[in-house]
Amino acid sequence: MIVFDLRCGAGHVFEAWFGSSADWEAQRDAGQVACPLCGDETVAKAAMAPAVPAKGNARGDHAPAAIKAAIRALAAEQAKALKDSTWVGDQFATRARAMHAGEETHATIHGQATLADAKALVADGVPVAPLPLPVTPPKQLN
Repeated sequence: MIVFDLRCGAGHVFEAWFGSSADWEAQRDAGQVACPLCGDETVAKAAMAPAVPAKGNARGDHAPAAIKAAIRALAAEQAKALKDSTWVGDQFATRARAMHAGEETHATIHGQATLADAKALVADGVPVAPLPLPVTPPKQLN
């Protein structure tokens, strides 16, 4: 996982996690990264301060270990929730809408949707929720 500070076209700075720099670029190019404050999809990397580790145990706190443990626990819970879910890729919005309309058998699915598609699904009452951590499509796994 890698974290980037991002800035939208309106100047809001926010933090986002990605599996790799390539994942960041792919999601940005596909319009899947948007400002959580205003929804602007014009997002670029913001200037970041370098992460310089403290020498020895000079910090004296265990915040980094606790954060890593929390992310691992969140990742485990997300994996458990997706265990019986089917990856549908960029067909997520179409499939979710079809299931909601009764045109397709209900199933647990996950995939990708643009911010506009996700907002439209919510506005139409289709029960969807964003995943807290990025998911690597099955065909991209080693």
